Amino acid sequence: MYQAFFGFDEAPFSLTPDTAFYYGNASHQEALNTLLVALQLGEGFIKVTGEVGTGKTLLCRKLLRELGQTDGFVTAYVPNPALTPTALRYSLADELGVQYHRNQGQHKVMQLINERLLAEKAAGRRVVLIVDEAQALSTECLEAIRLLTNLETEKSKLLQVVLFGQPELDRQLAQPAARQLLQRITFSHCLAPMDDTAVSGYLMHRLTVAGHTGPRLFPARVAKRIARASGGVPRIVNILAHKALLAAFGEGRAVVDRRHVDRAVADTESLARRKSRFVGRLAMLLAAATSAGAALFGAYVIAGPG
Repeated sequence: MYQAFFGFDEAPFSLTPDTAFYYGNASHQEALNTLLVALQLGEGFIKVTGEVGTGKTLLCRKLLRELGQTDGFVTAYVPNPALTPTALRYSLADELGVQYHRNQGQHKVMQLINERLLAEKAAGRRVVLIVDEAQALSTECLEAIRLLTNLETEKSKLLQVVLFGQPELDRQLAQPAARQLLQRITFSHCLAPMDDTAVSGYLMHRLTVAGHTGPRLFPARVAKRIARASGGVPRIVNILAHKALLAAFGEGRAVVDRRHVDRAVADTESLARRKSRFVGRLAMLLAAATSAGAALFGAYVIAGPG
């Protein structure tokens, strides 16, 4: 809607994870570097967690892209792991290009997967299974993945695994049934929200990738307002920036100001609910303080100044 007005070639704040817009802030770049180094070292299990909206899927796709451009790696990607263990094995076989009949037993399918992994190893390639939204994995699927990593030669694993998930994944792995898998996780990283400086750089980066060459659309104080309102969560930053641009466009303004961001915040349900909860808690605290103060005053009147 506003692309031509601001001089964009494409929408700068789409919620679709597009690696062209990847911004290597400190936490994400540290995670990516950790992943690449750990995979080069041949580590079996690696885990990346982060709250909703912190950019796990974008980082996941960035990793897939990096590995796809690196000699010596073959990747298998499972974006929706809400599967049965059987379906998970079929999914891995499909990703690896393994030919099998649907009526073949699981033992035969596992044998074919093992043969493909050995062939890739003989060709000098590492196979990496990357699971997004891993908090959706059942306990049975987690155990199935652990058993897959038992496939190995005398010197190295035939399959490496990277799990991307929300913090609920940590709680799943803390269960007694998953303790063997938990012990095998050698590297892990938790994605942190962006700070004010990173949000400002993030906004400028996405605008530049989208083709903007004009004056700065989000002045420093406006970018800071977005950072504080969003808590540094990339998805919420995108939502607020998009709505603020709409508000500025509606007024024919070439630069976003604080009023536009305030309107975007007021129009964002998740932020409105958070504010409502905060106001409710504050009211309860004030009521409790007022009640306690009245009781103390009453006691003072009855007992006198002592």
